[in-house]
Amino acid sequence: MKFDKKSLLLYAVTDRSWLGSETLGNAVEKAIKGGATFVQLREKELENEKFLKEAKEIKELCKKHNVPFVINDNVDIAIAVDADGVHVGQNDMEAGSVRKLIGKDKILGVSVQTVEQAVLAEKRGADYLGVGAVFPTGSKADADYVSIDSLKEICEAVSIPVVAIGGISKHNVMKLSGTGICGIAVISAIFAQPDIMKATAELRELIEKMVNT
Repeated sequence: MKFDKKSLLLYAVTDRSWLGSETLGNAVEKAIKGGATFVQLREKELENEKFLKEAKEIKELCKKHNVPFVINDNVDIAIAVDADGVHVGQNDMEAGSVRKLIGKDKILGVSVQTVEQAVLAEKRGADYLGVGAVFPTGSKADADYVSIDSLKEICEAVSIPVVAIGGISKHNVMKLSGTGICGIAVISAIFAQPDIMKATAELRELIEKMVNT
């Protein structure tokens, strides 16, 4: 899939811990129908065989709706299912090594917290950056905090698109206006909501307003 920064507008990161009896596939489909423009499959606990099966299912779902699909951290699974790309953090495989493994046509996202990390990630082949946590978050206990000023500096330091992540909800998303980001990545603001489709649609409306102000 050809990468377009507009697809980063509302980036949904999965988290099965919020779903109760609902399947992840159902939840992802509701998010896409509500307006999610990008999907990252994030599984830290799932054994390989189950992860592979799930990745294939979510990939087909995203393909049906023409939404880019990347896998968090697990390069082997991403290659095995021919995902659109991979997203890695600072403690995962180094971006340049990932780029060599996935090839030049796949999407590579990298999580960064500083200008130095951002510049290096771009140099090593990242297509976009995830920056955060911009607000306190319960979804990632180990998330480092990144101030709004630092977010702005990172956006100015690189030429690739930047999405903000971490504790973003419909109540605080407008505080990111004017930072230079092209979208937001959220977990609980979508998947922890009782009505996933409605929550996604409300966020989509706000983020469109925010990136244009």
